[in-house]
Amino acid sequence: MTFRMFILSALWAVVAGPLAADQAPVEITVGSKKFTESVILGELIVRLADDAGASATHLKELGGTSIVFNALLAGDVDIYPEYTGTIIRQTLSSEQIDTIDQARASLADKGVLMSAPMGFNNTYALGMKKPVARKLNIERISDLVDHADLAIGFTSEFMDRADGWPGLKRHYGLLHENVVGMDHDVAYRGLESGSIHVTDLYSTDADIRYYDLAILTDDRRYFPEYHCVLLYRADLIDRAPRVIEALRRLEGRIDDESMVTMNARVKVDQFSETRVAADFLQETFSVDSTVTEQSRWGRIARFTFQHLFLVGISLGAAIVIALPLGIVAQRRPGPGQVILGVVGAIQTVPALALLVLMIPILGVAAPPAIAALFLYSLLPIVRNTHAGLNNISRSLIESAEALGLERAARLRLVELPLAMRTILAGIKTSAVLNVGFATLGALIGAGGYGQPIMTGIRLDRTDLLLEGALPAVVLAFAIQGLFEILERLVVPKGLRLAPTG
Repeated sequence: MTFRMFILSALWAVVAGPLAADQAPVEITVGSKKFTESVILGELIVRLADDAGASATHLKELGGTSIVFNALLAGDVDIYPEYTGTIIRQTLSSEQIDTIDQARASLADKGVLMSAPMGFNNTYALGMKKPVARKLNIERISDLVDHADLAIGFTSEFMDRADGWPGLKRHYGLLHENVVGMDHDVAYRGLESGSIHVTDLYSTDADIRYYDLAILTDDRRYFPEYHCVLLYRADLIDRAPRVIEALRRLEGRIDDESMVTMNARVKVDQFSETRVAADFLQETFSVDSTVTEQSRWGRIARFTFQHLFLVGISLGAAIVIALPLGIVAQRRPGPGQVILGVVGAIQTVPALALLVLMIPILGVAAPPAIAALFLYSLLPIVRNTHAGLNNISRSLIESAEALGLERAARLRLVELPLAMRTILAGIKTSAVLNVGFATLGALIGAGGYGQPIMTGIRLDRTDLLLEGALPAVVLAFAIQGLFEILERLVVPKGLRLAPTG
């Protein structure tokens, strides 16, 4: 009987295993860029995918075009909303492509497919505050030629992309020198404060109404059309055919006014992107989806867990690696200078650049953020370990040698305890710095306190910004307090006493 049950169980595993796998929902990762419209479109994709039986995850606000597109090529993202002008002028700019059909063929060679347009054209434009434009009699981009003294603030991506400032400057013969790059949402605040006079806009931005801006006519037709499409990995057709079919319902169904209205509901009326997407799908396709709005404290708890995960893993790995490196650096002056030089050089790399450099190796989300934070954590620990061991009195070392302690025992029983206060100070410095640096991880989908900070800046919502900023400050103070307690536990009392006289 037992043998018979064994055979039946084995047969059931062979037959039912694949069936269960087939019934499991397909997992899909949706990406979006760091502006409101892209996040809304990402939510539309997520909800339609869920309605088609998939399990969709949304990596929101993944920085600029190159980050999201490279994540798509690497398979870290399965689908994201993009614009035809961006595809031709930016993503495929090195291939001398002029038409959508050529772009579609080039993308297919890379394993990426393009949907038909969603129905709206979100082209680039230049904008100014209406009172300033009226005062200077500026209505067209060509009118800027006579006002080369104006301060211009473009988004950082627009400053360098092929369809951005370099080409625009040549096309219109603009001679402006006071041109700076900045975050898209910060640029709007710059217009409001008067620190800049002109910036680049997205034509469906709710911010145009929100800040009462005048759009300058592109009278020499520099900007191409930016019809919204979906870019997705070719393997989705086999993996999730029902999802692809569901997403095709969006094609031609979102006109300019609908997109402006959705953007305004988020920016002006302060509804979440999830709620706005769900309402549009209900009104347009009668697709019902449950929207669960997390409470503020629930969001803070989630961001805290994500932030602690980033900081804890990266700091723990840094301690394991940096302590031995600091010991080697102190024991062997030659290699030590190389070690100190390398960790010092790493510290000079801009944090955002280091994050982006990690993406081709580790993808997006938490892994590249942890790797970058790990590298940033090395210098304070290595230097303080080196300094703490170096500052031990020679007489104490000689006393330990006289007692017959071997080198390893001397390090463990004498040198490390004497240097521990300095070493802990280095670890504490790394931990506090990591709390701040980890907020940048939100740019590549790692979450943490950077997520509400980015959203708060994007939506001009101080309350959301503080959801990330204040807990980050509290966490930094908590870490300092924790290390004060740890120092009392591991550093002998005599070594903690301040010198007298």
